[in-house]
Amino acid sequence: MAWRVGVDIGGTFTDVAMVEEATGRIGIAKVLTTPHDFSEAVIDGIRQGLAREKIAPADVSLLAHATTVVTNALLEHKGAKAGLVTTRGFRDVLELRRSSRSDLYDLFQDGPAILVPRRWRYEVTERIDAQGAVVTPLAESEIDGVIAAIRDAGLEAVAVSFLFSFLNDRHERIVGDRLRKALPQVKIFLSCEVLPEVREFERTSTTAVCAYVAPVLESYLGRLQKAVTELGLPKLYVMGSSGGVFDIAEGLRMPAMAVESGPAAGVIAAALVGRQLGLANVISFDMGGTTAKASLIAEGEVAVTAEYEVGGSGHVNRWQHGSGHPIRVPVIDLAEVSAGGGSIAWVDPGGALKVGPGSAGSAPGPAAYGRGGIAATVSDANVVLGYLNREALLGGDLKIDLAAAEAAIARSVGEPLGLSVPEAAARIIEIVDSNMAEALRIVSIERGHDPREFSLVAFGGAGPIHAASLAGELQIPEVVVPPAPGVFSALGLVATDLRRDYSRTLYADLGSVEPAVIAAAFDAMETEGRAMLTAANVAPGRRGLLRFADIRYRRQAYELTVPVADGPVTQETLKGLVAAFHDKHRQTYGHASNKDAVQLVNLRLTAVGRIPGVTLAQRANGTAAGRTGPRDIWFAGEGFVRTPVHWRPGLSAGTVIDGPAVIEAVDSTTLLPPGWQAAIDAQGYIRMKRR
Repeated sequence: MAWRVGVDIGGTFTDVAMVEEATGRIGIAKVLTTPHDFSEAVIDGIRQGLAREKIAPADVSLLAHATTVVTNALLEHKGAKAGLVTTRGFRDVLELRRSSRSDLYDLFQDGPAILVPRRWRYEVTERIDAQGAVVTPLAESEIDGVIAAIRDAGLEAVAVSFLFSFLNDRHERIVGDRLRKALPQVKIFLSCEVLPEVREFERTSTTAVCAYVAPVLESYLGRLQKAVTELGLPKLYVMGSSGGVFDIAEGLRMPAMAVESGPAAGVIAAALVGRQLGLANVISFDMGGTTAKASLIAEGEVAVTAEYEVGGSGHVNRWQHGSGHPIRVPVIDLAEVSAGGGSIAWVDPGGALKVGPGSAGSAPGPAAYGRGGIAATVSDANVVLGYLNREALLGGDLKIDLAAAEAAIARSVGEPLGLSVPEAAARIIEIVDSNMAEALRIVSIERGHDPREFSLVAFGGAGPIHAASLAGELQIPEVVVPPAPGVFSALGLVATDLRRDYSRTLYADLGSVEPAVIAAAFDAMETEGRAMLTAANVAPGRRGLLRFADIRYRRQAYELTVPVADGPVTQETLKGLVAAFHDKHRQTYGHASNKDAVQLVNLRLTAVGRIPGVTLAQRANGTAAGRTGPRDIWFAGEGFVRTPVHWRPGLSAGTVIDGPAVIEAVDSTTLLPPGWQAAIDAQGYIRMKRR
């Protein structure tokens, strides 16, 4: 039997999910993440998973991985020694940035660290104007001096970004060719290859990010590919930020695509749940060990944005500009908050209780894990309140130290606030639930959607514990807990397609542009897309080319992305684009204008290599192994209540459970509060609704 294997690295656990293609049967493995070398936990988890399910390496048809290496390199400032070559007079564009600030009222805030120090930023005399015409010819005699400076500095990678190279890339390519020939050991990234789009700062920032992280990503993926090859496993694929996988060679050409790799996989898995259950509108909610992520899937479509900032202190608040390094690559539109099982609770000098952004991670981890942690975390609160098993997790593999959890909460929260341990734990849960509800509001209400029209798909190790509370806060009518929720993002890795995104800037009023101009730009991108799919050995019958356009009203500063119909580009195609833009503008901002000219800014193409779909299923095995019996659980307004505990693998299809109740499994725990009812369907999904 053929199996697909997905591996997702989290802040506390590294998750491995295995899906049998013919039946949809799921196998899982969870191991503690190894921050000193993430690949150790990846290989250990794969070995454990294959052994547990008795899978031979030759039976693995697909191996996909979600990596945090790119994000961590930016957050921890541990990237490569990178340089920048740019137009004379524009050496400081990375420092000038935009005027946006992540906190409007903090007069002393620092911007994100500059990835390329000024001493490694080099100028070359050349100038191209806003129409793509050469104003100042390229001074090729200066290139040798730049090469010598790069060699003397010992740089590992260099970004090249000239003014208006997205309109005319000749100067940039000449410099790039000279650098690649003279410095074969240095990785060279050209902005005309990385991001041929308008907006000088964002284009330069994206190219600099690629240069900064490329050597780190190449080293990590190289070690990992070597290890999986030694295990007899197939070629490794990497999850991209836009919701598709790509091979290692393609990822190293565009390393910024690997940002938000893990969260993207979770959203893709949630979309699969929607298709499998016939739910067009779902909100994806993923709560792991460090963060909680939310994304919205409306009418079956995953929302994607081209605006993203990574690597700043406020990077988790993506809707706040000015917090990190902008990258203009397609990223699944999600809101992320520092609210995970390992998030640390603390009391500020003013006496206010805060949760996060600090996390206990996997080392030392929550106090309850007995690995030396002393800080009070969300997981410790869940143990104290009885939501999590007070004796052991992971089917008995992870022993729980209840006394340590109680002591941590008493010391960090209870004593400073004059609360009992259960009261302090309940207050921690209230705070973290409030933070996560804000993320759900951002992706739904602030995007013009009514959450009452959606189902909440809850997963992650901690997501099903908090899901009912969040659904009640936003009046979401149903919570769906999928099979294997604790490794669900890893499942998304084996249920997606090969994907690569391309873009071109093309300024034009849609009311006057010739369709042939747009068609020619799409043709050029389609040629690149087909070449990528051919290199990845994707059969012609499994290829797809999806077209999009970034459109705005004239004089607007930012655009909305709308799909472009298949087939030849005609006047009818352009009229359809205008109508689609008006509709999306109305939905997003509450109004539209038929009087203002509609302007095309960028064209986009997504090349897709379709991988046959899978149907997830986790049917009851009739065993009660691991079941612990009833325990006392805290509920607001009621205190501790004697509550039944069910073992999920033993629940057969058609089982109905009235709350309060707890449903435990090896990988995750589901909390059913009073007034809620859960039903188990034929595929093993838990469908929760208020009675």
